[in-house]
Amino acid sequence: MVEPGLIVFTDRHQAERPLEEVVAGAVDGGARVIVLQEHDLPPRRRLKLASALRSTLDRAGGRLLLAEDAAVRKCHGLDELLAAATDDTAEYVTLSPIFATRSKPGYGPPLGLAALGRMAMAAPVGVYALGGVDTPARVRDCLDEGAAGVAVMGAVMRAEDPARLVKELLTA
Repeated sequence: MVEPGLIVFTDRHQAERPLEEVVAGAVDGGARVIVLQEHDLPPRRRLKLASALRSTLDRAGGRLLLAEDAAVRKCHGLDELLAAATDDTAEYVTLSPIFATRSKPGYGPPLGLAALGRMAMAAPVGVYALGGVDTPARVRDCLDEGAAGVAVMGAVMRAEDPARLVKELLTA
């Protein structure tokens, strides 16, 4: 399996238009892995949304994952990262927050690039930098520190042009 350079997490509360439109834009920009969160939706509505997003991704050869899927692990420190990395079902391991973020301010102070580098080297799987990775310069910094790729939520959800932003991040 080829690892994506960018993973997009959804949060319709941050989107200024329907989530389906934001995801379609992100896919048009090159995103191929989308993680559907939206835990507060009733099960039927979430299933309907997942079906619509899956259709969009199928047309582009992409993949929709559910946030609770065992293939996705969200970590906030080295112990969690190492535990997730030893789980054979984890395909993608995110580490956050790398930078200060508007989306999830309650996860503590940013880990920073040096910690990302140390943890990425210690992990036996690719680590995706998450949290405040919202510019091409920050993407390059994360990759330079050893991240396998980046994961983005708020910047894409709030983007006026999600396709353009995703292209810029992937180009970095």
